[in-house]
Amino acid sequence: MSTPLPPFPKGQEPSDEPVLMELTPRDAPQLRADAARNRARLLEAAARLVEERGAANVTMEDVACAAAVGKGTVFRRFGDRTGLLTALLDHTEQRFQAGFLSGPAPLGPGASPVERLHAFGCASLRQTSEQLDLYLAAEPDAGHRFSSAPYRVRLMHVTMLLRSAVPEADTDLIAQTLMGYLDPARIHHLTRQCGMPIERLESGWRDLVNRSTSAV
Repeated sequence: MSTPLPPFPKGQEPSDEPVLMELTPRDAPQLRADAARNRARLLEAAARLVEERGAANVTMEDVACAAAVGKGTVFRRFGDRTGLLTALLDHTEQRFQAGFLSGPAPLGPGASPVERLHAFGCASLRQTSEQLDLYLAAEPDAGHRFSSAPYRVRLMHVTMLLRSAVPEADTDLIAQTLMGYLDPARIHHLTRQCGMPIERLESGWRDLVNRSTSAV
């Protein structure tokens, strides 16, 4: 039995491209001008601290101090440390989503499903490795790891491409397997603990996609 996918957006057929799934919901209330400025200042301070110290060494208290606000302000704005770090990734993640949903080929539409899978995985590996500490620190807990918006839209995209490439295969399960290859913790283990260059991971991704999409 195949692993069930997260629900499709209302009105979207399984053969369609997934819609852009934003980290911040479209219907979220608009911030007042002063609140928006405070949020921007907090994110600027957090980004600066992450660059200076590494994401693992940045606390909510550090950000509050750097932004010259009370610690409670940071918690009210972002909820917790994971929420703060996720907000830092928001711009990067949405730019990546826009690239594979509507950007130029081969990452975006216009190339074959297999070519798009190749480009998607390599781009994901590069992006994650460049901001690895931040991705690891912002990782949701075990109960929410596979239900976060960024993960769901990436999984949906990979599944769509697989359905086009090998419709007769168990594409739900294969998509889950491919996504495991792109897991930040796995990338950390392979690049930093095993010393593998990112180019080797990219080559391995292309090989895995080719094997997964060959005739079954």
